[in-house]
Amino acid sequence: MLSPKLEELLQSLSDRAFAERLRAVYDSASQAILRLSDLDLLKYETASVEDSPDLSLWEEMAPVIRDTVMDVNVLLNVVREHFAARAVAAGGAEVPLVATVEARRAKDASELLQGWMQQLAQGVTQLGEAMRNPSVVSDRWTLLAEIQRLRERFREQIGNLVFESASAFGPVTRQQVVPGYEAEVQAAVMVRAIVADLSRIVAARLARVREAEPEDVQWNAQQLQTELDAFGRTVAYRHLRAQDKRRIIELRVRVGKLAIQEPLARADLLSVVEQLDTFVRSLSGVNQRQVLITHDREVWAGCGVRLERALGLLGTDSPAAARTVAEAAASAQSLYGRDPRLDTFLRKARKTQLAQLSVPELRSTLETLQSLLAGLDIL
Repeated sequence: MLSPKLEELLQSLSDRAFAERLRAVYDSASQAILRLSDLDLLKYETASVEDSPDLSLWEEMAPVIRDTVMDVNVLLNVVREHFAARAVAAGGAEVPLVATVEARRAKDASELLQGWMQQLAQGVTQLGEAMRNPSVVSDRWTLLAEIQRLRERFREQIGNLVFESASAFGPVTRQQVVPGYEAEVQAAVMVRAIVADLSRIVAARLARVREAEPEDVQWNAQQLQTELDAFGRTVAYRHLRAQDKRRIIELRVRVGKLAIQEPLARADLLSVVEQLDTFVRSLSGVNQRQVLITHDREVWAGCGVRLERALGLLGTDSPAAARTVAEAAASAQSLYGRDPRLDTFLRKARKTQLAQLSVPELRSTLETLQSLLAGLDIL
């Protein structure tokens, strides 16, 4: 089912034959994105990172690889069928295009579709080459990471195919036209938020280990083991990259061994927790994903508009100002994990009834949020 914006675009085209050809591509693109997203890699993972390579691994993953290629090829065939290279007349001369705005836009859209078709085809070739690389197919985690990376890239390229071809007919956003885009954004926002909380938990545990008395060291190891187990049950863990899961599992195994070691030297636990802290901090790199950068810019701009409006209402309608600040704070929650100072504000805001603040307190809250948003590096 296409988005309302895509339906509106298709209905606006006077060339109905072209519109139906474009619809066929968009329908196929929607199905491809759905199928490329509908894969739970958890069932192919293990609780160990030291599995010996064997033929069963390849046999287990071969259907996933086959389905990935088939899903992309179905879309490629639809694009080839409906948007082959520009037709030529009997004498070899190019068929002249109708000199209308819509015709020129249709020509641009067709060329964009063909360009992305070529990139997708190259990606299929690269997938085949990767699957013939012994260093990839002989290691479970490397193979999972490569499949995950390629499927993500295919989804991104198909999204670009839809977005750029639709953009040829007028201004649209990815959220309006790209199938599955909103779900991908929400998954990325969720991963960022839960990873930010994990980073806080690990940092706090590190501080406790550094100050722990000898009799409390093993207890801290057991607590950290419980905390990592809890993270492994979150939805965010499911969406982590395979190589990041591999590192989490490695460190979790080491913590588990220390949790049952008696006596346990603080230096041994401290070494592992410091490594874990460094690794979890590195996961903040999720902020560099284009899908989050685009999302964050939109949220940042929307919050700014609301806060300016609230500022203007403070002197004349404080209840309306409070509601507007509350809306801005609620919207900013999806930025949680981008900046530690903003995160502190957002955690406090969740527990605050903004409508009950006095005007001076509301002004202070508003100005604090404005300042924190101004300090974000997202432009």
